[in-house]
Amino acid sequence: MRKKSGMIKAKDFDERFDNNENVFEFLNTKSARVYHPVQRVNIDIPRSLLNQLDREASRVGVARTALIKLWIAEKLKRLTHVS
Repeated sequence: MRKKSGMIKAKDFDERFDNNENVFEFLNTKSARVYHPVQRVNIDIPRSLLNQLDREASRVGVARTALIKLWIAEKLKRLTHVS
């Protein structure tokens, strides 16, 4: 039985990598993620505002922190395009 193109056993991949061989063809870059360093931030938010935020996050179907990050990114994008 033939192997699919681009498929390799993990031990063979590791061996090639350890031997400084090119293993790029075996990587699925379509689903690769870039991880950016993060800095934890604490903010005080009035409970009424937090309740509104939680309702909107629930309505959209995302976590509170995801909604906050999305809104901050949208606002910064708008600000940088205006200037």
